[in-house]
Amino acid sequence: MNLTSAHPRIVIVGASLAGLQAAQTMRRSGFEGEIVMVGAESHYPYDRPPLSKQFLAGAWDEAKLTLRGAVDPAEHDLTWMLGRAATSLDLANREVAIGDERVAYDGLVIATGATPRTLPGVDLEGVHVLRTLDDARSLRSDLAQGEVVQPRRVCVIGAGFIGAEVAATAQQLGHQVTMIEAAEAPLARVLDLETGMAIAELHRSNGVDVRLEVGVEEIHGEDGRVDRVVLGDGTAIATDVVVIGIGVVPSTDWLADSGLELGNGIVCDSTCLAAPRVVVAGDVARWPNQRYGNKMMRVEQWDNALEQGAYVGKRLLACLAQTDPDQTDSDQTDPDQTDSDLEPYTPVPWFWSDQYDRKIQLAGVPSNTAELVHGTLEERRFVQIYSDEDGAFTGAVAWNRPRHAIKARQLLLRGGTLDEAREELA
Repeated sequence: MNLTSAHPRIVIVGASLAGLQAAQTMRRSGFEGEIVMVGAESHYPYDRPPLSKQFLAGAWDEAKLTLRGAVDPAEHDLTWMLGRAATSLDLANREVAIGDERVAYDGLVIATGATPRTLPGVDLEGVHVLRTLDDARSLRSDLAQGEVVQPRRVCVIGAGFIGAEVAATAQQLGHQVTMIEAAEAPLARVLDLETGMAIAELHRSNGVDVRLEVGVEEIHGEDGRVDRVVLGDGTAIATDVVVIGIGVVPSTDWLADSGLELGNGIVCDSTCLAAPRVVVAGDVARWPNQRYGNKMMRVEQWDNALEQGAYVGKRLLACLAQTDPDQTDSDQTDPDQTDSDLEPYTPVPWFWSDQYDRKIQLAGVPSNTAELVHGTLEERRFVQIYSDEDGAFTGAVAWNRPRHAIKARQLLLRGGTLDEAREELA
């Protein structure tokens, strides 16, 4: 592909929510140059959260998953390169390698997301991860086994948000579900112990066999098909289907020789800039959030992908507006320090999860110091607030209390104190 300075080109690597939001934002901001959307998947951008819930349950079809901005792929005048993964990045020559093709750019957005962790035995038939639409298709087919759902033995390894949602969906479909978690409680890396145990009891009360503080020794198969999971304590669980939900790793392998700083994602500055003319958004971005004392964050949340995608679209345009596309980056004057009307990216993390009849919402950053301010854990309608070692209000989790969750987020956005949180969320 040839490039002329009269028609600047922005390449977006990662054709999902964050990447699409960046493209839409740049078009709304008046950018008239070419925007190339590169996606490893063959699908136009779609919504991932329903994959473990409505889509897996059969309540939604694939058409309903398509993101609004991708319903008409021609709407934003984008050049689509789908089913083609980026393989390397040349910062000096401003080129992205996509297979045998090298695509030049004036500005680059990286939004490649993350890849599920796996375990030995994943190649057996009946063993699944859940990240993509193709993953969800395969799992849904395996659970349905034809036109009519037949009860199956399902083993979910990992009780994070994805594992817990898959377990809830499978149980509600009538399957016999075992959920295994090596930590002391579900979501132990995200929530406080009490709330994590409340999630365990929620699943147990709905018929899920929850095994905590035990790892998986082996995923065993017979004739190429999984038939049991052997735990670290020697217990063997017979199963027909296994879902591995033990987290993800940022998709950065293709950038190993790029010169970008990598470490649990792509390291950026407080404005999501990773290098001259290169911005990063979504699950793969790691940046210092000034709202939380420059704590380095990498946020795997739908809402963050939406917000950060829009932010980096504006950030990149601000950068390009003050650089000469005909010059090399070394000839520019501090091309990564362009003045901008944009403030640093300082979001309040926001997440929700639907499990059975419970809506679990999380605003801000949890800590080990949790305080129950509303309801009771037993009735599963409550609000817990979190504070740091200095007594600052950092976050809140709300179960079936959406109004309280929204209020908690508003409090965090305006810098509310712990006493204000106690009073307003009670």
